[in-house]
This record gives sequence, structure tokens and C-alpha cells, in this order.
Amino acid sequence: MRPILRFSGKIIRSNSSLQPKSFLRLMGNASSTTSQSPMSYPVKKTEQEWRTVLSPEQFRVLRNKGTEPAGTGEYDKHTATGTYNCAGCDTPLYTSKQKFSSGCGWPAFFDAIPGAIVRHEDSTFGMKRTEIVCAACGGHLGHVFKGEGYPTPTDERHCVNSISLKFGEN
Repeated sequence: MRPILRFSGKIIRSNSSLQPKSFLRLMGNASSTTSQSPMSYPVKKTEQEWRTVLSPEQFRVLRNKGTEPAGTGEYDKHTATGTYNCAGCDTPLYTSKQKFSSGCGWPAFFDAIPGAIVRHEDSTFGMKRTEIVCAACGGHLGHVFKGEGYPTPTDERHCVNSISLKFGEN
């Protein structure tokens, strides 16, 4: 099934005539939907309950798989010692010891707290990626990229939307 891309309320199918630069500019406002069977997560809320506890931008990213524009999130260059929790359900996801500077424009981590995230194959936007979501509430965090050559113990980059996170100092 072809993904349906949503840009500022407009629906654009993957065979649209968007030019690559226009497409990439719009990705900051994008969310995608595919026909996947939903997984069950321990934290369950209705759409209205999520809208009550999340800001509109958090809802767009966490619940509708959106992406914040590169370089705009508060945790990209954040260096304090502590824990990064899910902004939706407050589950601990990453520690500051797992964070590194990748220069990608989003917070980067080389690993997560064991059992904190779930990985799904994501083939939206015509590419194969690994989506990561919170294991407790299913909130969209970002994507994992492997084999990029960063000097980390896992050679993985968890590219996470800042708006999906909430930081707590230790």
C-alpha cells in the first residue's frame, strides 16, 4: 500500500509531482499513515485524552508520527546529566550517558534503556527505515539508523524528536 502523506491538512499520495526540495521542506509538517495492525501498549488513552494531556505539536508528533523540523528542538544540543522520558507517559527512555552529538539536528542516542522502546519497520516516503516508539504508550519517537560510522558502542543513531521527550535531572 502506498503511504498517504499529510502536509498542513492536504493529502498528497506518494506518486505526487512534488519536487525533492519542496518535499523535504514539507517533511517538518508531515505525518504518515500506513495500514499496519496496531500493537497493544500498556498505557491506553483515547484520542481525546491524548489531546488533553499533549500540546497540539506533541500530539502531531507522538500520536500522528510527525517530525519536528531539524535544529528546532530543545534537546538537540542539551548536555545536562539525567534521564529523557516519554513526553506522553513519562516512561524513562534514554539516559544522558547514551546521548551523543551527531550534528543531525535532532537529539541522538546510541541505545535506549532496556525494554523502553519498540522498533517497527517504516517504509513511508519511499525508503526503508526503523521507527522507534515508546514501549509503554506507543508514542512515536523517531527512527534508528545503523552503520553510519559514529564512534559509539552500537554504531546506531536513535534520531529522536525533542518534542517526544521530557528531561529530568538526576
